[in-house]
Parts: sequence; C-alpha cells; structure tokens
Amino acid sequence: METIQGHCLCGAVTITLTEYRAEVGVCHCAMCRRWSGSAYAFFTAPDDAIRVAGEVRTHRSSSFSQRSFCPTCGSGLWLKDDGAEETEFCAGLFEAARDFPLISEAYVDQHLTALTLEGDHRRVTAETYEEKFPFVPTAELPQGRT
Repeated sequence: METIQGHCLCGAVTITLTEYRAEVGVCHCAMCRRWSGSAYAFFTAPDDAIRVAGEVRTHRSSSFSQRSFCPTCGSGLWLKDDGAEETEFCAGLFEAARDFPLISEAYVDQHLTALTLEGDHRRVTAETYEEKFPFVPTAELPQGRT
C-alpha cells in the first residue's frame, strides 16, 4: 500500500498514513455538519499506521468521541471514538483521497439539500444508524447564542 500524506490548511500539521481504507464515508448528523460546515467526509486508518507532526488540539465532542484540529488555522483533522483501534480522517486533508470511492452516507435524512450525493452507495437514516451506534441527541448539542 502506498504511503499517503495530508496536511491542514496552513501546513502546520502533517499526517502520514502507511495503511488506510481507500474508501470514503459521509456523515450528515447535526454534530458533523457543525464541525465540518456541511458534511463530514472521512476515511479510516489503523492507529499503528499514523504519524502526526505539528501541534494538535483535541475537543471532546461527545461522551464517546473526540475531534482534533489545528490550533493555528482551525482545520478539522480527525475524529476518534473512545476504544476504537482506528481513526477517522477528514478526507479533504489528503490529495490521494480525491480518488477514493464514496461507499456510504449516514443521517441522509438530515443532509443539506444542496449536498445530495449521487451514486450507488449505502444510505442510512438517523433512525437506522442509531439502532446500532451510540449517538448524541440533538437536545444535548451545544446551542448557539441568540
């Protein structure tokens, strides 16, 4: 497998992956929409195949996961669920990910209308996703200031 490298917007954080799943998933849940600004497109890599250079900050975004970002430019870098042996990387950081196929969308019933993705891939609603995986109820998300 080819080693790939990605970086944040300002280049202060560089990520090198020696192993990864060359396929993209997308999440449209409220938390991912807020974090990414639209839809969270990601791919995974096993933890032992990851090298990171540069300062990274982490935010505990739920009771079961953390999201990391560059403290200089604010670029989202990755999401890590507690106890998981792999990490979800923001696909846009890696030029190589442009060629990875889209294999799934979660929370399709909550997507932005402008982001209707075409193709023959698995689509899962919020209800179906939440039957199998933990989630954060919308009522528990931080509310904006008025």
